[in-house]
Amino acid sequence: MTDLVWYVSYGSNMHADRFACYLEGGVPEGGNRRYPGCRDPTPPRAARGCSAPGGVYFATTSPVWGGGRAFYDPGLPGVMHGRAYLVTAAQFSDVCAQEMYREPGVDLDLGEVLETGRARLGEGRYETLVRLGDDSCPMLTFTAPWSFGDEPLVAPSLPYLRMLGRGLMAAHGWSAREAADHLAWLPGAAGAWTADELAEVL
Repeated sequence: MTDLVWYVSYGSNMHADRFACYLEGGVPEGGNRRYPGCRDPTPPRAARGCSAPGGVYFATTSPVWGGGRAFYDPGLPGVMHGRAYLVTAAQFSDVCAQEMYREPGVDLDLGEVLETGRARLGEGRYETLVRLGDDSCPMLTFTAPWSFGDEPLVAPSLPYLRMLGRGLMAAHGWSAREAADHLAWLPGAAGAWTADELAEVL
């Protein structure tokens, strides 16, 4: 079992302050849910922008943000741009638990995802683990068990997109316009928000 993993975020956790709520506990800006935090609230050992084959789309409805949630599908054409945090396997387990609306405190068995590249822990919307590769440590994320097109697209809320956009800007050094252009064409956001509207709030 590995001790350290890169947790690859492609949603609101790309914003460092938002991710800190998963580690330390608290309510993120623009959200309405208090997170209990991890057993170990130590900040990530490193953080950096990263990319992987596939794409991001928005579906289902978030009770925290009031709009569609981001999901990653490695089968989509294109590139997913995210932010990777170097954390312990136990911290990754606790982050997963909070995303799954479970109580943190139980170490996940990462054996299957490390060996096969994918592991379904349940039927929930973030209960499928995906291995994106390795960069000194395994690069892991979580997403839905379904594929793009299996669920109706749902437009994300502006506060949610603001969190994603600011995370992308910090992780990749993008301008507000670059982040807005990227987000505006993602399935679910496309047609609901224009790049001009997103750039204004970023």
